[in-house]
Amino acid sequence: MTSLKQLFGGGARQFGMVFALIALVLIFQFATGGKVLTPTNAQNIINGNSYVLILAIGMVLVIIAGHIDLSVGSVAAVVGIIVALAIRDWGIPWWLGILLGLAVGAVIGAWQGFWVAYVGIPGFITTLAGMMFFRGANQYIGKSNTVPVPKEIQFLGAGYLPEWGPDTGLNNSTLLLGILAIAALIWGETRRRRSARRLGGAPIPTWASVVRVALLAAVIAGATWLFGSGRYGTSFPISGVILVVLVLVYAFISNRTITGRHVYAVGGNRIAASLSGVNIRRTNFFVMMNMSILAALAGIIFIGRSTASGPFDGTNWELDAIAAVFIGGAAVSGGVGTVVGSLIGGLVMAVLNNGLQLMGVGSDSTQMIKGLVLLAAVAFDVYNKIQGRPSIVGLLLKGVRRGPVNPEGDDSGLGTGANPVSQAETLARN
Repeated sequence: MTSLKQLFGGGARQFGMVFALIALVLIFQFATGGKVLTPTNAQNIINGNSYVLILAIGMVLVIIAGHIDLSVGSVAAVVGIIVALAIRDWGIPWWLGILLGLAVGAVIGAWQGFWVAYVGIPGFITTLAGMMFFRGANQYIGKSNTVPVPKEIQFLGAGYLPEWGPDTGLNNSTLLLGILAIAALIWGETRRRRSARRLGGAPIPTWASVVRVALLAAVIAGATWLFGSGRYGTSFPISGVILVVLVLVYAFISNRTITGRHVYAVGGNRIAASLSGVNIRRTNFFVMMNMSILAALAGIIFIGRSTASGPFDGTNWELDAIAAVFIGGAAVSGGVGTVVGSLIGGLVMAVLNNGLQLMGVGSDSTQMIKGLVLLAAVAFDVYNKIQGRPSIVGLLLKGVRRGPVNPEGDDSGLGTGANPVSQAETLARN
C-alpha cells in the first residue's frame, strides 16, 4: 500500500477517476464490437462534447464557491445568435465577431455577478431568471430563425489540426502534440522530484516516477495514435485543442493562484474566509462572470460545429455541465472539486452517451440511465462520506491513504474535517 501511495502521490483521486473512465471505455468497446476506439468515433466524442466540457470548467469554480449557474445554455445561445447576425448582417470580420461574443458574455456575467455578489440574491435564483430571460432574448433577436456562420467559425467547432510534412502514417500535427505532451509530462515529473528534495520531504522513489510517467505516456501515446490515424484530413479536433488549453490555464488558476485559493475558501466556509480577509464579493463576482465568458465561448464553438445558430441551441446544457462537475468529485455544499476532475466527469458522461448510442439504446432510455448514474454516484459518495468511508474513487484505491479520513473527500485539505478558520487564514496568507 505504501508503494501505491508513492506511485500515485497526491494525485491518487485523479488516477482513480482516470481508471474508471478507461474501464467504461473498455466495457463499451467490448459491448459494441470495437466501435468505440476508432479514430472517427474518438474525434466525434471530442467534437460533439467539447462545448459541455468547456462549460464544466467554469461550472466547477461556481460550484466550489457554493453557487450554481442555470443560465449557461441560454447565455451560449444568445451569444451564438449575436455573433452569427453580427458577421452576416453587419459585415464584421469573423475574428471580431468572436471578440464581440466574448465581450457580450463578459457583460452578461458582470450583470449576473452584480446581483449575486453585491445585491445578495442567491445564484440559483439569479441564473434561473437569466435562463428564462436570455432564452427569450435568443429567440427575439434571431426571430426564431437559423442563421449560418462563415467557414472560419465552422473551423473552430468542427475543424482539425492541419496536415503537413512527410508521411509518417499519422497526422503530423497530432503527432507533434503528443510528443510535446509526453515531454511536458517528463519535465513535470522531474520538477516534482526536485521540489520534493528541495523542501526536504520524503524522497520519491525512482521506480515510482518511472512507472507513473510510463503509464501516463502510454495513455498519451494511445490517444495520439487514435486521433492521428484516421482518414486523411482528420486529426485531433481544434475544439479539443481549445479545451486542453483551458484545462491547463484553469487548473493553474485554481491550484496555484490566490484567486483560486479564495474560491475554495469561500465555498469551504464563508464566515471563516471573511474573517481571514478574503473579499467574498469580488470572488463571487469573478466566478459568475468567468462562467458566462466560458458559456459564450462554448456557444461560439457549438455554432461552428452545427454551421449555424438556431433558436433551440443550448437547451439543457446546464444540466450536462452540472452533472459532469458532480460526477467529477465536486461537493454539493461547495469547497471541493477540481478542474481536471470535472473534465474527466464530463468525459464519463460523453462516453456513456456515445456507447449507449452505438449499442442502439434509444434517447429516452439513455437519459434515464444517465440520470440514474448521476444520482447513484453522488448518493454513494455522500453516504460513504457521512459514514467516514471511502468514496467511489476511494474504493478503487482502497488502502492507498492511511491518514485521517476527510469527511468531504477533499484532497486539498479544504473539507470540513479540519478547522475552517485556520484553513481560510492559511489560504488568505498564501
